[in-house]
Amino acid sequence: MFPKNVIIFFVLILNSYVTLASDPDPVQDFCISHTEPSTNTIQCKNSSAATVEDFVYSGVKIPGKFGPTGLAAISVNSKVFAGLNTLGMSFVRADFEVGGVNVPHFHPRATEIAFVLEGKVYSGFVDTNNKIFARVIEKGEVMVFPRGLVHFQMNVGDSPATIIGSFDSQNPGLQRIPTSLFGSGIKDELLEKAFGLSSKELGKLKKRFAPH
Repeated sequence: MFPKNVIIFFVLILNSYVTLASDPDPVQDFCISHTEPSTNTIQCKNSSAATVEDFVYSGVKIPGKFGPTGLAAISVNSKVFAGLNTLGMSFVRADFEVGGVNVPHFHPRATEIAFVLEGKVYSGFVDTNNKIFARVIEKGEVMVFPRGLVHFQMNVGDSPATIIGSFDSQNPGLQRIPTSLFGSGIKDELLEKAFGLSSKELGKLKKRFAPH
């Protein structure tokens, strides 16, 4: 039987892990992030100097720049919207051309809820048992992607589609699977063996997903 003090120690460690697994609770109403010129450190703006403009962001009125996969994504986090700082949330506007794809990816620090503003989007995720949960969601519908699980989206309608994604972290993180595998510098031999690729096939993938 384990000594009582050992059990208490493990309970404390577990509690600390759970606490650190999400954004910390704020200790004040808000903290508008502000860079102090004299020290170049990020601090809270004096609350008496805050205005309504600190809590409004207009950068998602129109779609962003579309990439090769037909996706335009605008992330809204505390780096671009200081009013979100310490509030434990962020979001993204994602616009899809017809046939546009948001490649398989995951957010290591956040659960995401995706709300379809326009269009029809084939949307889903894969759990740790490799079971897929996917279907077409349409305007007005919502889908949730659990934290850390690979998920994806594709516009399957005959017109552009738009989704708003909300995260329960001000810094959800983002790892795109193709880029992480073929654009990060993993040794060629390993990738060739893992995916049954020839050196020529791998070269094409690495060229496509190399950082730009």
